[in-house]
Amino acid sequence: MMLLEMAAGGFGDRVAFTDPRVGDSITYQQLYDAAGAAARDIRACGAARVAMLDVSNLAIPVALFASGWAGVPYVPINYRLTAQEIDALLKRVQPAYLVTDEERAASFTGRECAALRARDAFLETTRRGGASDEQRSMAPDDIGVLLFTSGTTGTPKAAVLRHRHLVSYILSSVEFASAAEDEAALVCVPPYHIAGIAATLSSVYAGRRVVQLANFSADAWIDAARAERITTAFVVPTMLARIVAALEGEKNANMPHLQSLSYGGGKMPVTVIEKALALFPETDFTNAYGLTETSSTITVLGPEEHRAAMATEDEAASRRLVSVGVAMPGVEIEIRDGQGNPLPPGERGEIHVRGEQVSGEYEDRGSLVDANGWFPTRDAGYQDEAGYLFLDGRADDVIVRGGENMSPGEIEDVLLEHVAVADAAVVGLPSEEWGEAVSAVVVAASGTPVGDALAQELRAWVKQRMRSSRVPESVAFWSDLPYNETGKLLRREVKARLVDPRENVRAAVPLLYTGDIERSLAFYCDKLGFTLQNRWDPEGRLAWCLLAMEGAELMLQRAEPADLTGLAAGRSDIALFFVCEDVDALHERFLSRGVAAKPPTVAFYGMRQVTVRDPDGRSICFEHPVEAGEGFSR
Repeated sequence: MMLLEMAAGGFGDRVAFTDPRVGDSITYQQLYDAAGAAARDIRACGAARVAMLDVSNLAIPVALFASGWAGVPYVPINYRLTAQEIDALLKRVQPAYLVTDEERAASFTGRECAALRARDAFLETTRRGGASDEQRSMAPDDIGVLLFTSGTTGTPKAAVLRHRHLVSYILSSVEFASAAEDEAALVCVPPYHIAGIAATLSSVYAGRRVVQLANFSADAWIDAARAERITTAFVVPTMLARIVAALEGEKNANMPHLQSLSYGGGKMPVTVIEKALALFPETDFTNAYGLTETSSTITVLGPEEHRAAMATEDEAASRRLVSVGVAMPGVEIEIRDGQGNPLPPGERGEIHVRGEQVSGEYEDRGSLVDANGWFPTRDAGYQDEAGYLFLDGRADDVIVRGGENMSPGEIEDVLLEHVAVADAAVVGLPSEEWGEAVSAVVVAASGTPVGDALAQELRAWVKQRMRSSRVPESVAFWSDLPYNETGKLLRREVKARLVDPRENVRAAVPLLYTGDIERSLAFYCDKLGFTLQNRWDPEGRLAWCLLAMEGAELMLQRAEPADLTGLAAGRSDIALFFVCEDVDALHERFLSRGVAAKPPTVAFYGMRQVTVRDPDGRSICFEHPVEAGEGFSR
């Protein structure tokens, strides 16, 4: 609240936040008054937490600062989770003052909450102000924010960020009132991520207008950046890759007003950043690495370092383009081995960090910070002689092959140097001989033909540059890799999809058994516009293939005779699995491609529909085929 109070006193008439989706804005003074009114409401209901379950909108900063004013932790919740997962998190933060969108608010009526506020009503009430005399705590050790981790390894942990951690980060990285009145930040990261919290606090302290993008798409980002004359933005690597792809064919992004663009949250493919630097020649690029537990950024690769890495012919200096830079002022970095011993430059190990902004604490689990203030990040990497930090992924992702530890990140780096590779993931799969076998998944560069020849070429490429033990035993080609919304590679999902091909189609059920897998493959690709995403073709006999298009995925799989019982038994040897998000939209797309009522192998015509939810809670697929007959071909 000290940050907002300074902003309201210094430039209260400036626009603080803009929601272009509804065409509304709020000034710093209005934000201050609304936070006070909301704080009074929070105290009156006896809430112990302020829970926010919504996309980015003007209610987000009001609730964030109101929680600080009221002296209770702010808890943003991932609105992309399933209903069951959201319920589980809400139970952990009761009694809560819950702010959410109107549709969810209606469904939560009668739930266990200290108070339930629909977004529009919350904003309408609080923006009347009238509670600026509310008292507030200035204790630096009060809990400011509780952030639930992604939970990819189990139940999400609630990371504890106290006021002193967050304010320490802001004071060490942002200068008060440093933004000109015409400067604007485009925030497209989710509000439940530390980057969203940090963007809000740093922009308020600097006096910068924040333009909120509720849902990211490359086109929406480009349109907003141009229309709002954005001067600074933060994106995760997957977002930047999509922005670059959307600008393909243009020599320049035509955004001279974009002074700076920061990125972070995951590994940035060098081809993407190189294209971005060319498209945005007047923009300063910064790579920022941080964690929830460190109140955001702890290392930075600055604009000059980007330019130097692009311009130099020195291999070591050029390689720094894929580093995450050096430690910020007040932050110390140390690389340690499995026994906790510091490692010299160039040696890979676990990254440890120390500094005032580092929390390293979890609710109900205590602090992981040791007696000397060091926090084990569980990220793996190494530093070069000049202190530049290179990430290898999570320490848990280390592959143990024949007793030898190897980093998947270093193998990925080598693969990414090949001109035919746009993205790569390396994981360890179970092996009777070695314990774990090195396996790679590659996204080929646009227009590059994939197959055994390219796989052998990539294996030879790795062998020439690394020890033979690092050479992937298998190389699969996918159209893209699974990342979460903040740009982190989901290695466990990669493993699952490699171990069981059926994991390539989420929550799919067998739809129809059809004949001639090659004919079906050609039909879906040539006639309907699907693209081949992956295939398994041992000994020249196609076993299965995964096809994808926007809004739908399907898999053709050669089936054993026993699997055919009840589904066109004895009439075919191919099983088809289908998942789509919008049946009607897909139907219209097929019709637009000239597929009439009698498609030769289109399974969903005449199918009885049942709702089957994928892990994101949004897919629709089908259950049983109809009998063979008019308009339908087995």
